[in-house]
Amino acid sequence: MQIDVAGQSLPIREGLANAIEVAWQQLAEPGTWWSGDERVAIVAEIRKAETCSLCQARKAAISPYTTQGEHDSYGVLPIEALEAIHRLKTDAGRVSEKWVRGIVSGPLSEEHYVEIVSITAIVTALDTFDHALGRPLRILPEAKAGGPTRKRPGSARNNLAWVATLSPDNMASEEIDPFAVHGDKNIHRGLSLVPQEVFNFFDLDVELYLRDEEIRDFENEYRAISHAQIELIAARASAINACFY
Repeated sequence: MQIDVAGQSLPIREGLANAIEVAWQQLAEPGTWWSGDERVAIVAEIRKAETCSLCQARKAAISPYTTQGEHDSYGVLPIEALEAIHRLKTDAGRVSEKWVRGIVSGPLSEEHYVEIVSITAIVTALDTFDHALGRPLRILPEAKAGGPTRKRPGSARNNLAWVATLSPDNMASEEIDPFAVHGDKNIHRGLSLVPQEVFNFFDLDVELYLRDEEIRDFENEYRAISHAQIELIAARASAINACFY
């Protein structure tokens, strides 16, 4: 498949191109805990965080908890949501368990927070991809009508992460299995409190990176660059972004 970049037509894998378009449109659809309008507003705030004066001051501070103020925002979402979105976008490496517990103990529930985590990760991936290609940011998608389902998995437990997660060993038979397609490693379980977001994020992730079964298949190369080259880039990006996973 060909894509246009600054007047030039460049090749891109069809699977990747399709995954990018699907992910972008899903951002505007009603989610499990946020409506389509709210999800688009979250996307807008993720981008707004890049130039937020409070976020910039916190990023420059020795500790983000010593700098107080209000986030520059569009004024659509609750302040707890703004705090979560802006921190996750600009300073995720210094997010603490205490901060997460404080965020989800108020009006912003664990479920709302996990959906924000997924949306932030997806938007960051999509915008970074376009930036790397020298393309302008996409225009925000048009929100789809309909309300969120707001169904919390009954078997979710606080026994793995800072938020409740599902385990493949104790899920109820009637619950959506978020591990059926991409696997059940801890990284998949991290978003499992909102099962649909496991699909939304990892449907994109496996095209940007590798599928679970391909990661350790060193006998075959699935991308234009090798496993070693992919992991070198991933390790460097993780170090720069203070990813401790």
